[in-house]
Amino acid sequence: MSNFDPNLSGVLFKNDKKGNEKRPDYRGSCVIDNVDFNISAWIKASKKTGDKFMSLRFEPKQKVETRPRVMDESPVPDFDDDMPF
Repeated sequence: MSNFDPNLSGVLFKNDKKGNEKRPDYRGSCVIDNVDFNISAWIKASKKTGDKFMSLRFEPKQKVETRPRVMDESPVPDFDDDMPF
């Protein structure tokens, strides 16, 4: 039995269905923090030096639901209004 942990690993394949400059040169998938992502990669060249590099984009395979951040989620204290002043 294998103890392979897929977290923080992935794979890229050459995109044979290119046909359009905007389509990625490579496609693949990876797992980051136990979330599955699709990877798109484009081979580009630096404008200054001409050195080639890969530009990557990661998109979750399933929509990740996030809830809005609330500054303080602690309950509001119940003040006793029966205190005479």
